[in-house]
Amino acid sequence: MLVVSLLYIGLCSLVAYVGRDRKFGFWGYLLAALLLDPVIGFLLVIASDKRSAAPTVAPAA
Repeated sequence: MLVVSLLYIGLCSLVAYVGRDRKFGFWGYLLAALLLDPVIGFLLVIASDKRSAAPTVAPAA
């Protein structure tokens, strides 16, 4: 039972690691994978957009 739990948490962590540069980030995908399922979490990562870069603001003159 312990091995299965560790495997589940490991798969969820892997999904979150893959989604770290996506829209919801590491913690968002980790939570989704833990609550739903690692397979569904991975599908969410694939379907999501990459995180947009922060807009740069030109210095005021």
